[in-house]
Amino acid sequence: MTWGQALAWRLRRQFVEPAAGGDAVSVARRLCGVQAQVASSAELATAVRQAEPRPGEIGQALWHDRTLAKTWLMRGTLHLVPADELPVHCAALASLRFWEKGSWQRGHGVTAAELDAVIEAVPKALADGAMLTREELVDAVLEVTGDLHLREALTSGWGALLKPLSILGELCYGPPRDRKVTFVAPSAWFPGRAGRPLSAQEAGVRLARAFLGAHGPATPAMFDTWLLRGMTPKAVLRGWFRELEPELADVEVDGQPMKILAEHLDDLAATAPSQAVHLLPGFDQYILGAPRGLEPLLPAAVRPRVSRAAGWISPVVVYRGRVAGVWELEGDTITPDLFEPVPAPLLDAAVTRLRALVA
Repeated sequence: MTWGQALAWRLRRQFVEPAAGGDAVSVARRLCGVQAQVASSAELATAVRQAEPRPGEIGQALWHDRTLAKTWLMRGTLHLVPADELPVHCAALASLRFWEKGSWQRGHGVTAAELDAVIEAVPKALADGAMLTREELVDAVLEVTGDLHLREALTSGWGALLKPLSILGELCYGPPRDRKVTFVAPSAWFPGRAGRPLSAQEAGVRLARAFLGAHGPATPAMFDTWLLRGMTPKAVLRGWFRELEPELADVEVDGQPMKILAEHLDDLAATAPSQAVHLLPGFDQYILGAPRGLEPLLPAAVRPRVSRAAGWISPVVVYRGRVAGVWELEGDTITPDLFEPVPAPLLDAAVTRLRALVA
């Protein structure tokens, strides 16, 4: 196989080429989650994958239908995932317990005992269907623990001390109140959606299977980079892929050994390289599902323009499956900044389509 084929296959599997996604839940399901650190990017990442985008659909799914969950998951970042798959993500990630490392605790200014107190206090604060703003949740935790030092740690940064609770399945976003974020207990917010409890092994295998279905062909290390920035214990990662092995096929992509689900092998082999141009938003899963060092996708010379400081991922112009530039939106003007030549008619068509989505 060639990387041209592999990237074209990913574009199709991820509902980019063609834009064949259904509702927001089905798009999030196929992508193994939509990163939602920036809400507008998550909305656009969904819309570009739909033949008939539905304005307001994500808010409806989150706060009314309760078919999407918003919480911290892969790589400790905010994601939208189907509510019925939240237990899968949590069961796999909770088993890795990165917050128990001394380096993580020191970096966030807490001791192991203080962190344990927070983990014990938050479920009590969110009991009985409580829906609390961050300020209210912090006050409730302080009342339970009596540890005033925790206020600074709980209110600083990107919600770092709340991420373990999210991954443990004890906390997720609730509907905004007066433009403020609220938090709820998933067990109360999604009654009846959790299904039977999953072991970490079963959940890890399911996540790896879903990842390969959208972001394959890939290696276990690529999956680990997407899941936890390469911090999954090697024995755990090998165990997940060993159980999945009967469902896998080995392929070489321009000489690099990789894995694909066997059921997708013929489809991948028959895929022709893409010749299309697409404009994808910041933090798009097409970029996040691949390691930053994947040269066929993101040339090393321009990597700093896409993968920027503080984890910021720029909106990109994709040509032939490869990142060929970035773009900016100011008002209603979309301005591409190209790294390599792109056919003008194809670029104009992609800009026109995107302009309709951001209007």
